Amino acid sequence: MRSAFVLLTRWWTAFALALSLAMLGAAHAFERFAGLEPCNLCLKQRETYWAAVAVAAVATGWAIVSRASRGTPRIASFLLFAVFTTGAITAGFHAGGELKWWDLPATCSAAGGALSLDGLTAFALGTSAPITFVGCDAVTWSFLGLSMAGWNTLIAASLAGFSLFASKRPKDARAPGR
Repeated sequence: MRSAFVLLTRWWTAFALALSLAMLGAAHAFERFAGLEPCNLCLKQRETYWAAVAVAAVATGWAIVSRASRGTPRIASFLLFAVFTTGAITAGFHAGGELKWWDLPATCSAAGGALSLDGLTAFALGTSAPITFVGCDAVTWSFLGLSMAGWNTLIAASLAGFSLFASKRPKDARAPGR
């Protein structure tokens, strides 16, 4: 168990990179194959995973190129903690809005940047398909009583916790058996 913990904390950025890419892949799969269109807050939650991918890829790449025998830098794990905490807060805000605990911003009921003058003209003339908006307060999928935003809150908070553990590992942590 200890050797798995040491490996996980030493190479947390590589694990975080893989998990972030998996979360993005799952989100895009739900959109592409299940037909679940994302709302504005769903897209904001994806941005945090893209930020995590950037931080984790740079840190993991640096550790591999520099032949770091002690794993990735702890500062990268702390940056991942900040990114995943931001993601957990965003997802928690979204989940709370879905549960009607508070009102969501006005951008959650608008199309954002999807509208254009040509598109609005075609819509007004009746020559385009109807414009549909995905509201942030609508639960389109749930599992075990939690919406996607609820699950994302739990996952992002867990990733933030692991990132904090990895950032607090001893400075001289070595591979098992050394």
